[in-house]
Amino acid sequence: MTTMIATNLPASPRSLRNKGTDMRYTIASVLTAALVTVSSAALAAGGGKIKDHDFSFDGMFGAYDQAQLQRGFQVYEAVCSGCHGMKHVAFRTLADENGPGFSPEAVKAIAANYEVADEEGEPGDTRPAKPFDYFPTPDVGGNPPDMSLLGKARNGGADYIYSLMLGYTGEEKEAGDVILYENTAYGGYLNMAPPLYGDDVEYADGTEPTLKQVSADISAFLMWAAEPKLVERKQAGVWSMTFLLFFATLVWFTNRKVWARVKHPEDHS
Repeated sequence: MTTMIATNLPASPRSLRNKGTDMRYTIASVLTAALVTVSSAALAAGGGKIKDHDFSFDGMFGAYDQAQLQRGFQVYEAVCSGCHGMKHVAFRTLADENGPGFSPEAVKAIAANYEVADEEGEPGDTRPAKPFDYFPTPDVGGNPPDMSLLGKARNGGADYIYSLMLGYTGEEKEAGDVILYENTAYGGYLNMAPPLYGDDVEYADGTEPTLKQVSADISAFLMWAAEPKLVERKQAGVWSMTFLLFFATLVWFTNRKVWARVKHPEDHS
């Protein structure tokens, strides 16, 4: 083992130069590592073209469109639920006032359409889901991503999902035994075939299910699934900013009043 002996001798100019060189080398290494990290993140994010769609929940005062969320759920149930689960979303949240706003009876009926594991039965037993259960994960191959947090998984959120649904070019290529599909939003090829074509569902409210409409609706619904308390957080933020502005104004006037005698004693003599 090497023993370090502390001394009080002043550092020589050469040692100072060496320390300066070491410091510059360390800073350069840190900056290089940071650039590599940023570059890797940029590459991972892809270079796709993201369409800026005007969603109702955009902006500080934006809120979810309840009718759109209900339509989006119809798209999820009819098209997406066969492969993608939402393990972090409970059926009961479909009745949230700032969410889809389904009635309690509708939520019970929706939950009953899904099978979940029966903890009280034998291993492998299932039962119809109830409102307190969470959306199950379908038992399919390929390990498709869970949709609970998909709205927050990539920069752009709902805009990215919307762009992805509309970004298929029709070009395909084969990689091994897998067919890949070109997508402009993804910035390359991915192994998910186009899931939407328009007329994928028959909306209960009579809205025409065009490809753009269906894409916007599922995007909004998945954003709500990832951010169910978005509206509440915005409201809390607006209230907090209003309070802080009022408090700052009160402090400013109080400060002027308290220090007026000190700053301008001639006015109070």
